[in-house]
Amino acid sequence: MMPGTCGRRPSIGALRRVLAAGRLGIALTAGILPLAAAAPAQAGQVAAAAPSAAASSTPLFAYYYSWFSHSSWKRDKKDYPLIGAYSSSDSSVLRHQIQQAKSAGISGFIVSWKDTPLDDLRLRLLIKAAAQEHFQLAMIYQGLNFYRKPLPVSEVAADFVTFRDQFAGSPVFFRVDGKPLTIWSGTWAYTYPQVARVTSAVRPGILVLSTEKNVAGFDRLARITDGDAYYWSSVNPATDTGYASKLDQMSQAIHHDGKYWIAPFAPGFDARLVGGHQMVPRDNGQTLRTEFVAAARSTPNMLGLISWNEFSENSYVEPSVRYGYQSLDVLRQLRAEAAPSSVGPAPVGATPAGSRSTLTLWPNVFRLTGFALALVVAVGFLGYARRRRSGRRSG
Repeated sequence: MMPGTCGRRPSIGALRRVLAAGRLGIALTAGILPLAAAAPAQAGQVAAAAPSAAASSTPLFAYYYSWFSHSSWKRDKKDYPLIGAYSSSDSSVLRHQIQQAKSAGISGFIVSWKDTPLDDLRLRLLIKAAAQEHFQLAMIYQGLNFYRKPLPVSEVAADFVTFRDQFAGSPVFFRVDGKPLTIWSGTWAYTYPQVARVTSAVRPGILVLSTEKNVAGFDRLARITDGDAYYWSSVNPATDTGYASKLDQMSQAIHHDGKYWIAPFAPGFDARLVGGHQMVPRDNGQTLRTEFVAAARSTPNMLGLISWNEFSENSYVEPSVRYGYQSLDVLRQLRAEAAPSSVGPAPVGATPAGSRSTLTLWPNVFRLTGFALALVVAVGFLGYARRRRSGRRSG
């Protein structure tokens, strides 16, 4: 008699459940059903949370641009925010945007910055609003000018020191292993010695991720940076069938080196009004869904949403006249579904991204033992039921 039956004869339904449990154990053991293997956290790292059926806890940051004045909306725009032609110097706008972002499961903003009087003013306003709303920030440094040319390395180095000394100490900045997160946009335009000159002065106190576009680019700077945040806004998941594999390859290389990976995803793209030639349709939210799944499956430490309000390249998710709340509604759904979650870099030797996770020996042994026991019990129940039926017929 099995525990919990209280002397009652087991029903056929209970017997089927026993057999089903046995089949499930065999399926897991054989690798028929996917099961993520949890990697042990190393010293100084934040342990990866188990996938949840209720929500995804992977930190999700949206790239945020604070370059808007009221006149900005008259140039090269095909859509406009629902809150109107705002200025990035309006504190009430900043708080409203943060509240909207939080409602859709966005953890924080990666704010674009350079050390200029206006950028400094707006960053301070955003820090204040984030503190009021218990929201997090990270910084992406714009290393290229308006013409996509690299800024002088002396200027970049001085700006990173300014950020470290004047802004990074704020508790609103997202920290990994105790260090504020920063990203250097345009690292591919700088030589190894130039990047080393910038990062060597600040890396003891802050994280500096590159923005390289492939594994070779990351490898070039791996020794002098802390990971990579690939800003891939223009990929078309409907036509580029290999893009998810590229994300997996980058993740594997970055994690093998013990560094941090921010995986990109976007709702669409159209930069034709500012000189671009490519257009990626939103497809009623399907593009955002597809790219989110590919990014999440690349085992990122953080997810990088491109973007909150890049209205010139039309990759924004901020509620707009044309699309309303479509993107935020999709994000809200996605963040309520299960997805991998992580903050610390994957330990060396962990399961490579994109490969099937395997189970360790002992869980397999336990599952096989449990199945065998369930099978024996089930056969015993069947024999018992047959004997009872035969006895009633004889009587």
